[in-house]
Amino acid sequence: MPKFSSGVFNSNFWSNLIGSPSAFSLESRIFHSISIGLIILGSIYAPYNLYAGIYVGAISALLLVLFFIYQYYASRFLNKPHNNTLFAIVGILVFSVNYFTNSGINGSTDLIWPAYLLMVLAISPYQQHLRWLIIYLLCFVIIHLIEHYDPSLVKHPFGTDEERFVDRITAFPLPVIVTYLIIKFVRRSYDIERKEAEEKTIAIEISKEQILLQKDQLEQSNIEKNKLMSIISHDLRTPLINIKNYLELLQANEVDSTERPVLESTLLKSTNNAVDMLSGLLHWSKSQMEGSSVKLLEVNLLQVLLSTLEMEQTHALKKEITLNYTIPAQLMVIADVDMLQLVIRNLISNAVKFTAQGGLIEINAEVVSDECKITVKDNGQGILPEKLEKIFSIKAEPAYGTNNEKGIGLGLVLCKEFIERQGGRIGFESKLGQGSSFFVFIPLANK
Repeated sequence: MPKFSSGVFNSNFWSNLIGSPSAFSLESRIFHSISIGLIILGSIYAPYNLYAGIYVGAISALLLVLFFIYQYYASRFLNKPHNNTLFAIVGILVFSVNYFTNSGINGSTDLIWPAYLLMVLAISPYQQHLRWLIIYLLCFVIIHLIEHYDPSLVKHPFGTDEERFVDRITAFPLPVIVTYLIIKFVRRSYDIERKEAEEKTIAIEISKEQILLQKDQLEQSNIEKNKLMSIISHDLRTPLINIKNYLELLQANEVDSTERPVLESTLLKSTNNAVDMLSGLLHWSKSQMEGSSVKLLEVNLLQVLLSTLEMEQTHALKKEITLNYTIPAQLMVIADVDMLQLVIRNLISNAVKFTAQGGLIEINAEVVSDECKITVKDNGQGILPEKLEKIFSIKAEPAYGTNNEKGIGLGLVLCKEFIERQGGRIGFESKLGQGSSFFVFIPLANK
């Protein structure tokens, strides 16, 4: 059998008696609680007053019990709104009668007046509070004035001090219990509303952050779109137009044999730049469409990069640049082969582009802690200080190499993105006029 703690059982039992917050308003639940309390107290006071010889008090208590049983049942189970006006008037009538039949100002009725008014205020709309406060104050003053001018109207059922003591002691629980119930409900309701308000505030903040994130992503998307449009409309269009113009000149036989080699060399360089730009553009576009698809394998670093290094050596020789590499033959790493080759190729290509004729480029690999560090170092022109912060951003403006080679500003963006997808990282150091060093860190296979 399932086990329930007494606290959970009591909480559920009381919740069933007064109704759930989703089905009943706070005023209705307070009214149900008060009604239950008064029914219990009235059930005790009626026989006690009868035993003490206070017959009017016994009848009043019995009538109150019957009245609250009906009101509670109608509100809790028939879904009829409680009648706070009837509730207030019944209290005035019952306690006025009780006042004159139970020792007047020397009796216990004055203890109950404030508690009953508190109940009236707790179950009534705010706009009725001032009205009931004035009515109860007037009734309280009136019955005390009546006693003052005609004391004979007041009955004194208790003949001894002990009986009066017992009357006061038994009357005290009513205002105490009523005050407890009302404060408990008001405090709990406040705590619940405060918690809901805090949760709404948190939800609004989260929603605001999501909106700002979406805004940033949209702005980034617009920047990338504008970047692509700029590349397509200018950087790729220009060499095609040059080729078209050259072919038109050839067709018209307007190219002199002495000018032809110079024009063809210029067009070849322009075409090569366009091919490089198009290759980078396609790689970047592919990476954006395919997302984070990475195939990580344990591979030998030298074997993976050897073809790339040899190809870039040939490329460097065209500018009479020396390209040396030092990679341990047994060095094993975890990487996506295609991505790693593209990163190293881009870094070396950039080094060649920004290194003057006769320069030196060095590629080294070493174990640092639990990572493999690959360094591509050149003694070229370095990076301008104002471009350092945006070096890995798509916002970076493309720069011209030492032979007027132009990129599209996407190479280093690709390098950073591809390395991070493999669980690695990338960094750099650069001194203007002295060269740059780019560092790539990737996981070792034999950690």
